[in-house]
Formats: sequence, structure tokens, C-alpha cells
Amino acid sequence: MSQGPLYTVPPMRLRLSPAGWFALALLAAFTIFITWRVKKLEASTHDRSDESGLVNEAAPNFELPALDGQTVSLASFHGKKKLVVSFWASWCGPCKTEMPILREFYEKHRKEAEKFEFLAISIDDNQRDAERFASEMKLPFPILLDPKSQAADLYNVDAIPALFIIDERGKVVYGHIGFDSSLEFVLAQKLGFKPTSPFGGADDGDSSH
Repeated sequence: MSQGPLYTVPPMRLRLSPAGWFALALLAAFTIFITWRVKKLEASTHDRSDESGLVNEAAPNFELPALDGQTVSLASFHGKKKLVVSFWASWCGPCKTEMPILREFYEKHRKEAEKFEFLAISIDDNQRDAERFASEMKLPFPILLDPKSQAADLYNVDAIPALFIIDERGKVVYGHIGFDSSLEFVLAQKLGFKPTSPFGGADDGDSSH
């Protein structure tokens, strides 16, 4: 039984105007940039031990808009409160681990809020992403917006999460790039609360056992 000739369907050629090709190239470039930025900024491991070079230095001042519309200045807290400054983004995996720890610690010690404040600085390009993340995480502290990474650059933030603790005099007493598994212990220790040992239980200061 003979077969007739076989016909193949020629592939369809994508026909775009010059403007269409430009838009496609722009989209590709944007995708590459975002991928590069995520890989560069997000900590490469879940638990790094990178101490910031700003420790024992004066904390760089910044003024940033907050989600509630106010402008927040770091200098306005000098002589009044200790500060915990956290840099994060909605697309950052380790940030989703760190934020619940910050939230629980903040709420646990909220009655003594006159001693300290948390400032969570989003480097998201889109404010709506920061708003959605803050809402999903139920973050009770001020959320500041740094879409151009102006404050992040002042603090030499090259990966996130990045967290700094600043004393009342405006000096950086703790700085860490990447998620710190002993974060709750560090917060209590640096903010003047009785720390809980990172190994479980209250720290009674006895290291002989």
C-alpha cells in the first residue's frame, strides 16, 4: 500500500514590529537583572556568620518614608531609644524566617517600647510588594521604604536579611549579614533584656556545665 506525500506544517514565524522587538528585549533584560539582583542580595546560605564592618562605628543617618506616610529619621532616636534596623525584601527567603522572630520579640517586650524601636527597611522596588509582605507577616513595627537602596548602601548591605542594633548614642553595637539562628538571644542581650539561651532555657550566666 503506497503512501501519498507527507506534508509538514511550516513553523510559524513570530512577526513583531520594531516596537514589539524592543519591548521583548526590555522584558528579557529586566528578567535577567531581577534574577541577578536576587542572587546577589539574598544570602547564599540560610545561616551565615558575616559581621558588619560598621560594628563600633557611628550608625549612618537616613531619612526614609514609611508605609503610614510619615518620614522617619534615624537621628531622631538618638539619646532616646535603642534601634533594631532590619533590611529585607518580600522575595527574600531567609527574611521570611527572620521576620516572625522579630515580630514575636517585639510583641513580647512591647510594654517596654520606650526603651527600643524596630525599623524594618524594605528594598523592594514596588511598594505594594512591601505592603503585602508586611500584611501577611502581621508586622507591628514601622516599615520603611528604600527602593533605590540608598540606606542599604550606607550600611554596606550586599545580602539580605541584614540586621543592625544601634545604641542610644547612635553607635552600631551589632551588625550581621544573613540570617542569625541566635537572633532572639542577641536581641535580648543587646537591648538589655534577660536573654534566653540559644540552646534553650534561661541564660543564668553559668558556663561551667
